[in-house]
Amino acid sequence: MTMWVFGYGSLVWNPGFEARDRVIASLPGYHRSFCMRSIHHRGTDENPGLVLALDEAPGAVCHGVALSVPPEKAGEVLEYLRERELISSAYIEKMLDITLADGRRVEAVTYVIDPDHVQYCGGLDLEEQAGIIARAVGGRGPNTEYLFNTADHLDQLGIMDRDLDWLVRRVRHLAG
Repeated sequence: MTMWVFGYGSLVWNPGFEARDRVIASLPGYHRSFCMRSIHHRGTDENPGLVLALDEAPGAVCHGVALSVPPEKAGEVLEYLRERELISSAYIEKMLDITLADGRRVEAVTYVIDPDHVQYCGGLDLEEQAGIIARAVGGRGPNTEYLFNTADHLDQLGIMDRDLDWLVRRVRHLAG
């Protein structure tokens, strides 16, 4: 059976594995949010950055990408994703129902934020998020790169996200 993975942030532009299919999809009950402090990839313990996470919210819908993995690669990809996404236990791995652009409903491996984790920072206003993103740098590079890549790739796919668009404009201004 095909394994599906739901991408809403860096998995959209840097999945780290070869997907057989890549389809626009939506996930009900969650929204994309810079609600996770990054102390590994886009920040440090001393100067945390912010990365996107799926934050549960009634009535919300997150539009992203569903990546299909053939059965013979599922174990290898799942191991890779767990090593990548569960580095600090701030994400919880869930199997959630998503709707593909053609109307099919499938279950997908999805990483959502644990609101009880120390790295959770939901509720930051956009101005505060912009200030953090403009200055943070981690093991995988500047936090700005993460924001810009995600926003650019979502835009190329026709996925609108007003908060990301605002953050891009503000962070470009702050970063000079």
